Amino acid sequence: MTRALHTLGRWARRCWPSSLFGRIVVILVTGMLMAQMLTSSIWYDMRYGQLLEVPARLVASRLADTVRLVESMPPEGRAALLRTLSADTFRLTLSDAPVSSAARTASASSSTSTAFADTEQLIASVFAKRLGQPPTPPLQPGPQPQLQLLDLGLLGDDARPAGTWALLESHSPTGRFRIQARLSDGRWLQLDALEGQGGRDPRPISALVDYLLRIYLLRIVVVVAISLVAVRLAIRPLERMAQAAETLGRDIHSPPLAEQGPREVRKAAEAFNAMQRRLIAGMAERTRFLAAVSHDLRSPITRLRLRTEFLPDKALQDKLRTDLQEMENMVNATLDFVRGIDAEDRRQHIDVSALLHSLADDWRETGADVMVTGQALQPLHGFAQSLKRCVQNLVENALRYGERAHIVVEDSAGLLRIAVRDDGPGIPATQLEQVFEPFYRLEASRNASSGGFGLGLSIARTVVAAHGGRIVLANRAEGGLEALLEFPRGGDALPA
Repeated sequence: MTRALHTLGRWARRCWPSSLFGRIVVILVTGMLMAQMLTSSIWYDMRYGQLLEVPARLVASRLADTVRLVESMPPEGRAALLRTLSADTFRLTLSDAPVSSAARTASASSSTSTAFADTEQLIASVFAKRLGQPPTPPLQPGPQPQLQLLDLGLLGDDARPAGTWALLESHSPTGRFRIQARLSDGRWLQLDALEGQGGRDPRPISALVDYLLRIYLLRIVVVVAISLVAVRLAIRPLERMAQAAETLGRDIHSPPLAEQGPREVRKAAEAFNAMQRRLIAGMAERTRFLAAVSHDLRSPITRLRLRTEFLPDKALQDKLRTDLQEMENMVNATLDFVRGIDAEDRRQHIDVSALLHSLADDWRETGADVMVTGQALQPLHGFAQSLKRCVQNLVENALRYGERAHIVVEDSAGLLRIAVRDDGPGIPATQLEQVFEPFYRLEASRNASSGGFGLGLSIARTVVAAHGGRIVLANRAEGGLEALLEFPRGGDALPA
């Protein structure tokens, strides 16, 4: 038993939707279906009463005619008349006392309470109308004859009590009645009758189709359609907020979220936009602070550089110049890393081919070996200065450790690839991901004394992520390292 419950629970977890939209739809539809199953009892009562209506009318009319005939006979001739009128499906008995109420209660419990009450009211109404009397509730005081329904049931084609399926498939359902009527002299006439549909076809197939299609299938379709539309309308603001949050991660200057919709959605959008404004203000303040610190540091560095010129020891001069240049480079690299995407850098359509060829020309003017192969088919929507700094850092690493850089461009309708390849020693496979950490430098496979502060790849990853892309490092089979940049064309961010 425990194992079966465990298996059922595991199956339920697998089938449980992962999205909020799917979960709400499942909850709503399941709740509606359960409510529909519970309310099927209403249809059962209606169908039960519908199949009893014609037999009840026939029995009430025949009983009224019998009572009128019995009332017209002298007391001594009534017993013979009742024997003459009785039959296997219409038995009449005369007694001095009514059937006890306990028998009525037990009989009523064999059928639905709603069908019992409605049929009793129908029989009383038809009975009174047939006798030309005003309709009165059963067994009310008065001189006119009164009646009471003691037992009621519906039999299927096999003469057994009709269940739910028999209500749908029976071609000739029969009503079973036990009724007692009070005569004007105070005696009681009891009728036990079986009455059919009187030639009326209950159309079981039509009832089955109506039950399955109109009551279940059509209602389920309507409920599912309404649930899908309603949940979609309710979830749409959350989807917009999730998309805005993803866009914010790539571009902090993305358009603010529309502050519209229900009150809760508006408040969430206002909070999201306020967070974005605070982030922009915080990053701008941090950049201004670091720029000020960098500016303030350049002044004493410049003074120290001038003072070194007056040192009598030439070797000491060279050492101080090297230390001061390294300090200035470190300040500039740290500022670039913290700045990430420049606050002044706005998204625009970038001619990637022109940017790469311009960068290669600048390096070649310094004597470096930089080559560009391939071209972009269309402009890339992004940050021009930041993208240039990203590729420049990769080319600088390739030249520093591989003495040459080969930039390969591959473009398609959905993805732009820019690969920067070198002929250097590569990077150990265990450290291909670790080198993206700020200030991380390889001591074994790369020459740490040749320059760099371990921020170039960190800056490159930040810039590529802001464009919704990713950067992957891989050692080439023929030797050297390849830094592959991938930028999506469709607008959706690539997995990191």
